[in-house]
Amino acid sequence: QVQVVESGGGLVQTGGSLRLSCTATGRTDTTYAMGWFRMAPGKEREFVSAITWIRGRTHYIDSVKGRFTISRDNAKNTLYLQMSSPKPEDTAVYYCAATPQRVNAIPTSAGEFVSWGQGTQVTVSS
Repeated sequence: QVQVVESGGGLVQTGGSLRLSCTATGRTDTTYAMGWFRMAPGKEREFVSAITWIRGRTHYIDSVKGRFTISRDNAKNTLYLQMSSPKPEDTAVYYCAATPQRVNAIPTSAGEFVSWGQGTQVTVSS
């Protein structure tokens, strides 16, 4: 089993930038992909982005394309989400997730992920 812990959340203004990190421990050698989800107040959890651990293939939801960048440092077992030009609607608790299994080429649904972090709050002010 892999354990993941997020960090880097906080308050950011529109037009600014913020980088989230997620460190994985445990059986990291079994990781197939990692991803980011978010949950805004009153809304359901939403997929944001994912990356396959070995080949680095990525996928984003349309609303963050061109603004957010997902990346990973395999040597550090760390996942990142660089948030550029954030908008108030990006305000949410952001969760990191990992999976050892390949169901689809790039997992995008919560059910495909096995390990979850506790979340880190991101608040974007206008």
